[in-house]
Amino acid sequence: MTAQQPLPFDPIARAAELWASRIGPSSTMAAVTSVMRVQQLLQSAVDGALRPLSLTFARYEALVLLTFSRRGALPMRVMGERLQLHPTSVTNIVDRLERDKLVRRTPHPTDRRTTLVEITDAGRGRMEAATTAVTSVNFGMRGLNEQEMTQLTQLLTGVRLAHGDFSREPTEG
Repeated sequence: MTAQQPLPFDPIARAAELWASRIGPSSTMAAVTSVMRVQQLLQSAVDGALRPLSLTFARYEALVLLTFSRRGALPMRVMGERLQLHPTSVTNIVDRLERDKLVRRTPHPTDRRTTLVEITDAGRGRMEAATTAVTSVNFGMRGLNEQEMTQLTQLLTGVRLAHGDFSREPTEG
């Protein structure tokens, strides 16, 4: 995704100047274009770290989610909700993980309509290796210190809330 040679100028800043002179205020366009470009850069870094492990970020996230669950298993519906994915996408992710023997489908002990996805020992090992890989490249995040990362997360959380991505849980106190 990144060019071999860095450009001698910021194309987003240049586009913002042109936008402002021809269309109007450019701050929103520049912010959105910057977020989209950073997403490409982060995706490239994460994909590069995960590729040797035959994982995508979506499959890695699924393994992490299962590892974080109390029993190492979740219903596919819950996985979709937590990963914020369409059921078809969850099925595709689980199919691939199962083919690689990183998860297995098991019947729910009390609900015959529900299938559980359970992480295997091989899945736990691959998740640990993948975590080492993505953290070694800092998930592709460069150029920000810890405080700035927290601030960025807070700013993006505001956008997500405004879009109804989730509802804020009540805080105590």
